[in-house]
Amino acid sequence: MKKIIIPACLLALGIILFNACTKDGLSSSEASAVNAASVKDQSTDECKNNIDKLVKNIHWIEQACFRIDAGKYTVYIDPNSVPDNIKADVILITHPHGDHWSQAELDKIVKPTTILIAPAEIVYNGQIGKRIILKPGEEYNFSGNIKIKAVPAYNIDKTWAHPKENNWVGYLIKINGVTIYHAGDTELIPEMKTFSADIAMLPLGQTYTFNSVDDAAQAAKDVHAKLAIPMHFGLYEGTAEDAVTFKSLLKGSIPVIIKEKGK
Repeated sequence: MKKIIIPACLLALGIILFNACTKDGLSSSEASAVNAASVKDQSTDECKNNIDKLVKNIHWIEQACFRIDAGKYTVYIDPNSVPDNIKADVILITHPHGDHWSQAELDKIVKPTTILIAPAEIVYNGQIGKRIILKPGEEYNFSGNIKIKAVPAYNIDKTWAHPKENNWVGYLIKINGVTIYHAGDTELIPEMKTFSADIAMLPLGQTYTFNSVDDAAQAAKDVHAKLAIPMHFGLYEGTAEDAVTFKSLLKGSIPVIIKEKGK
């Protein structure tokens, strides 16, 4: 009987696709090569199911604030108007503007074991378990199922709002093999073409962030998102109509879920 030998490179590729939808930090060219492989069809349904399952556990609170229920862990991003009845295991803050963080907001959700991940300017005086400073490109593994990587977030035109030299960030949050991109406050920047995400959370404010809703839609395409969630609208800037426009611009290419605020 002839032995069937599977080349090591194909075996390794199959393992990669079985274990994750999108590898955190994967470049666009690498992601394209992986997606083109013949084993893609075997993992597509599983990947979609994992994304659909996770997106149901993503709650938009307000502005850029989300709570993600990741199994036994609770992750908050840019706490704003948070209730005080669900405590955080991990808190991610993108930058120090008042609609993205405050001492009072953190006081509502921290506990003695909470891990706070944020740029260096964020100084919190409450009792927490650990304080982590991340710059663009740096990573932190919270657990075997949750990995966090900081990516650049800045303005190209409106440099007074979010200067690149401040090293403020967005985040790639990988949970059970699904990568979520929270863009923070940013314009359409070239770095978005250097990584991929399954779910993209993108701001529609336009005064301080993307110059247009079209730019936000392009960002979803640049990161090869499989699903997009608009944010950062309906409070100080941006409207519900902008979210509808965003969904329309991506119709037929990337599904968009407009989350109900506070749900």
